[in-house]
Amino acid sequence: MPWFKIDDSAHSHPKFMRAGNAALGLWLRCGSYSAQHLLEGFVPKSVVKPFGGTPAQVRKLLEAGLWHDAGHDCKRCPQPADGYMIHDFFEGGRNVTKAQHETNKKSAAERAAKSRAARNANDSESKQNNIQYATSSQMSSDRARNEPHFEDSAAGQEGLSQRTPAEPRATPHATTTPVPPTSFGSRGPASSSEQPDAVRSYDTLGDLKHAIAQAGISGVTWNLQPSQIERVKQVRDRVGVPAMVAMAVGNANYRGTPSRASAWISDWEGLEAAPGPAEGVAYLPAARGFNGPASRQQQDTDAQFDRAMARAQARMQQESS
Repeated sequence: MPWFKIDDSAHSHPKFMRAGNAALGLWLRCGSYSAQHLLEGFVPKSVVKPFGGTPAQVRKLLEAGLWHDAGHDCKRCPQPADGYMIHDFFEGGRNVTKAQHETNKKSAAERAAKSRAARNANDSESKQNNIQYATSSQMSSDRARNEPHFEDSAAGQEGLSQRTPAEPRATPHATTTPVPPTSFGSRGPASSSEQPDAVRSYDTLGDLKHAIAQAGISGVTWNLQPSQIERVKQVRDRVGVPAMVAMAVGNANYRGTPSRASAWISDWEGLEAAPGPAEGVAYLPAARGFNGPASRQQQDTDAQFDRAMARAQARMQQESS
């Protein structure tokens, strides 16, 4: 919307002094009306009376030279038709013509459109960057889930696995001690023809993993933290593998098989060592119910397994009640 502007020294201009305040009020209202409707200084007679104008006020404006009536002799102002013309409406560029206003309006609209286009382009680029970042993150996450996770026992084989560092370093999962023989079929030290120059490392929890697998529990991951491995080893040395297997079987029957072996650690730590003459760690036989007479060691192991299983089941029933 255009403005009706006046000079800051108009308050003391001789024409304003001669016209008086009442006539100047009419001049101001009519000038604002002309600017609003892009009449370029023309004041229709039809608006003078509604604005409170009187014939005396109109006469003072004409006599002071602030307005022109039809037939005036001012060469700078056009002739009005059925109205009055404000003298020097465009003097000094104070007010704009209709053409100038339309041009300014069009330019402002073009600037606003360019600003919106630039803002939309920035928003689109930002959204695209966010989509690309989210896609990249999702691809990285999917790749991490889909890549094979090798068991700790696979470390140290030929070539580098995804869990094997480029430079050799000690890991809590392995030891350079050869695998001891066990009653459930674990291999002892390799023969001289099979033993390589460097002694192969082995999984320190391999006996427990194998025993749990022999008990029919599968699909459990063993990627434990070093502190968790140490906790499991302490329980194994204290109560033995059969008791830990019995607890795992009881939990699996009652709660379902967990996805991670770490879910068993708290229950294992609550086990108590079974009394018996055998010292050290007892291991499960290679298979329960095999044909032929069982040795005394195997019978003791089976009995210890059955007692641990009974205790685990009793504990599960007590928790459920």
